[in-house]
Amino acid sequence: MYNRQYDNEIVDLNVKLERYERKVTPLERFFLRSPFSIVTVVARIKGNISENMLKDAVINAQQRHHNLRVRIKEDEKHNPWFTSDNIKNIPIVIRKRLSEDHWIDVHKEFSKAPFEFNDRPAIRFILVNSLEISELIILCHHVICDGLSLAYLARDILSYLGNPEINVETLPDPTPIDLNNLPKNVSMNMIVKFFINRMNKKWLKDQIYFDQEDYENINEAYWMKANHKIFSIEFSETQTTTLVKRCKEEGTTVNSALTMAFVGAQQHVLGTNKETTRIGVAGNLRNRLQIPAREEMGFYAGVVTLDYSYNQNKQFWENAQEFNRKVQPLYTNKNLFKDGLTWLYLNPSILEAVNFKKVGTLVPPQMSRYEKIYNFTKRDDVVLSILKREKMESLNKIYMGTAVTNLTRMDFPRMYGDLELDRLIMNPGGAFPLSNINLVLGAVTCSGKLSLIVEYDGDTVNTDSMAQVKEKAMEFLLS
Repeated sequence: MYNRQYDNEIVDLNVKLERYERKVTPLERFFLRSPFSIVTVVARIKGNISENMLKDAVINAQQRHHNLRVRIKEDEKHNPWFTSDNIKNIPIVIRKRLSEDHWIDVHKEFSKAPFEFNDRPAIRFILVNSLEISELIILCHHVICDGLSLAYLARDILSYLGNPEINVETLPDPTPIDLNNLPKNVSMNMIVKFFINRMNKKWLKDQIYFDQEDYENINEAYWMKANHKIFSIEFSETQTTTLVKRCKEEGTTVNSALTMAFVGAQQHVLGTNKETTRIGVAGNLRNRLQIPAREEMGFYAGVVTLDYSYNQNKQFWENAQEFNRKVQPLYTNKNLFKDGLTWLYLNPSILEAVNFKKVGTLVPPQMSRYEKIYNFTKRDDVVLSILKREKMESLNKIYMGTAVTNLTRMDFPRMYGDLELDRLIMNPGGAFPLSNINLVLGAVTCSGKLSLIVEYDGDTVNTDSMAQVKEKAMEFLLS
């Protein structure tokens, strides 16, 4: 039924699958060619997985998910399109598992490798493997996914590993977030639209386009400088159940408790300033759209932001209650779609240029596109004015104290044939360089266990201080 080729040849998945092609939306273009917009889900699996088992499971997953069988091409006007024509295979790598946290080092290594947007789907699978237990790392670029996408994908991969003969259901074409698919109560203010149109016209006078080689330049330059560090916190089933019960008793949510634990811990260890009190909490947009998204891969996430300073004169649970009362009313369509709505009206090449304006300053003279990128970073233009207005023009300036993404509880089966899903772990990545954010928190509960990832920039916060933050946050949550 399938032409199962695992090297660099063209992949012919299934002649019955229809050709797929559509324009990349402005929201997706915001992430395109970003070196740091990488989402990761790790599935810890008990049982033996062979290389061929994984390769066959990925082929089945490609049949199910459209975004696993697209590459990006550009038309004569430099507009990027997703296309299923002539795609090369998804990289699959097997590494021997050396320790419990070996996957963290492997994740760091493969996060630095550029994606081949023009040739392959922007995703890679790395199996950190032993006979008894393995971590399957799914590393994917934000341009084709969000965190929930990869959680569903991890479950699908496990289903195909556990039952290779399972009937694969191909999901519908993912309907992206665009102006035709917004909630009916979301619209752009006419005055704001006027100023956006003025910016678009100004940009057209000195518009610039970037390509794969430009991206590879800033990707290498970024990872030469960036000092991403992560650590994982794994709750037992008992600890998870206890925390959920305590949150209900205290009249707050697990998400609010997690947020306040790490906000409070940072302020306790690092002190308080205006920038670190800004909090961003991600929200799921799938069911808010006119055409809801189910389990399709794609970008369906929004964020609410607020300023909140942890009150050191109150107990932790009082802070969690107060934060929950403040944040819950903010989960409205107006707030969750606010940034995305603006992006939909901006010329999308402006959005692509944002990261080149910021990260381009790191490109050294010996790189192939240095002159082009350097000259762009020095221009006083629309992109720079947007960054200045958001106070994000510098790589060395904190824009947000804490960014939180919680996939909440994923009610997935534990057993898949002879394999057991021990837990899921999620790192949400981001839309901005990590040096602009003090701490990124990713959370997911699966197989009855809460897993947390904390990501931070090692040049902004030292490891000893972040270890103290972790210790204090756990004290808050488990006391």
